[in-house]
Amino acid sequence: MPLQQYIISVITHPRVPLKDEVSLKEVLKRRLTKKEYKILDALAYGKNTREVCSKLKLDDDRYNEIVSVLTRKLNQEKIKQELAL
Repeated sequence: MPLQQYIISVITHPRVPLKDEVSLKEVLKRRLTKKEYKILDALAYGKNTREVCSKLKLDDDRYNEIVSVLTRKLNQEKIKQELAL
């Protein structure tokens, strides 16, 4: 459920309802890089930015860049369609 809620909060004009958590993870693992997916998962489950950066060995600039790309990807119409029921 946290993943669905986070995606809805990030996407502009989300197509609701979204798929279940397991199906969302399958789609996201196919469409995102490993680091993008790990960051998305961490953000959805409330992990601290410092904790995520440390675990993935990222500096703040690279982390912000990945989050920006991730947000853009999630807002692509094709991906929105795959995430929706």
